Amino acid sequence: MLTSVLSWIWISTGVLLIISVLLHSPKGDGMGGLASSGGSMFSSARSAEDTLNRISWTLLALFLGLAVLLSAGWLR
Repeated sequence: MLTSVLSWIWISTGVLLIISVLLHSPKGDGMGGLASSGGSMFSSARSAEDTLNRISWTLLALFLGLAVLLSAGWLR
């Protein structure tokens, strides 16, 4: 029972981690720099980026901790 609940939490933190990484603003021009499209269409405040960084690191720590806990077999 506990293992299945933790597995669902692990899966949901993985999905939320992917979403939070994709929400980050790009650091460089990337492929958009090839087309010379002018400025970036997304502009974010510094505090929003810091908050998103904190959320991403927290989700990463939770994801990796649950991965170790579930794979070690300590809950059997």
